[in-house]
Amino acid sequence: MQDISLEVFQGERIAIVGPVGAGKTSLLRLLNRLIEPTTGKMYLENQEYRQIPVIQLRQMLVLVLQESKLLGMTVGQALAYPLVLRGLSKQTIEQRVSHWIEQLHIPSEWLGRTEVQLSAGQRQLVAIARALVIQPKILLLDEPTSALDAGTASHLMQVLTQLSQTHQTTILMVNHQLELAQMFCTQLLHLHQGHLLANQKVSEINWVELRESLIQAEAQDDFGF
Repeated sequence: MQDISLEVFQGERIAIVGPVGAGKTSLLRLLNRLIEPTTGKMYLENQEYRQIPVIQLRQMLVLVLQESKLLGMTVGQALAYPLVLRGLSKQTIEQRVSHWIEQLHIPSEWLGRTEVQLSAGQRQLVAIARALVIQPKILLLDEPTSALDAGTASHLMQVLTQLSQTHQTTILMVNHQLELAQMFCTQLLHLHQGHLLANQKVSEINWVELRESLIQAEAQDDFGF
């Protein structure tokens, strides 16, 4: 990734789009410090990233990848585990888990299931719930709707939008589904080959032109142009 400069404000909902290999997931990994920048600097609340202990950073900023594991736990155990590590009371843990499974329409019978008993979409929804119970300041989502049906994906966008509005949670989301990005975002980043082509407010976006640009970029990449 090269020559990317941007500023993100609290409570914004940012959609990140671009063809395969554009650097979308790499940007999320940089923000979560799974990888480190070779040049340039990043800041969180005016503090340089390298000055923030990784554990402290990841308590404020949570990344949900496309493929998430339950590490041998049941769904209920996996949802509670981040809060157990933080030393929260059993009552608080139960309240948070109950709140988010209700918000995301996760059936209570899932709580006793293990990873192998869940579909890809069910695992994806559980991974998002596990991030939300932490109540991060910043939520990083990599294709959070890739395995979800249309109704569940639409409901998730509504829940995330409400979260950003009521709690000022900042959300950055990679998503190939432009109709969901349009429903969700207040700002859009368009990446291509590691470069930032556009950083636009939702009111500035021509969605028809953007779709055509992405289709053309994907076609060029497929044929090696």
